[in-house]
Amino acid sequence: MRVFIDTNVPMYMAGGEHPLRKPANAVLTAVASGSMEAVTDTEVLQEILHRYGAVGRRDMAFKVFDYFADLMRDFVLPVTMAEMKLARSLAERYAALSPRDCVHLGVMKLAGVGAILTADQGFAVVDGIKFLNLSNY
Repeated sequence: MRVFIDTNVPMYMAGGEHPLRKPANAVLTAVASGSMEAVTDTEVLQEILHRYGAVGRRDMAFKVFDYFADLMRDFVLPVTMAEMKLARSLAERYAALSPRDCVHLGVMKLAGVGAILTADQGFAVVDGIKFLNLSNY
């Protein structure tokens, strides 16, 4: 089963001491070894740059971006108009999810990815997607 890796996974791995740092490291180690079949999307990479940039940590933005982009290099799905139109529809259905989360869902659904690995509990209510809680790794 292919798993979508959400933005918070590489960010927790790169961050300071936190209960989710070890699980994030375990997940990305599994991806690197090939024991976990994973994908992400271009929006995740944008989120990494945006989030660290917003808090004045451009140095960290570049480090985490480069690490994750290299790790996922052959498994980064694009965000096209089709995904955006589906994201817009999903945003109506799942009002509690952020627009970015709806973009990820649009990408996943159109690519046939059935699971998301994340710390974001909002994904637990999405029909047809298996929610894999980062804290369980």
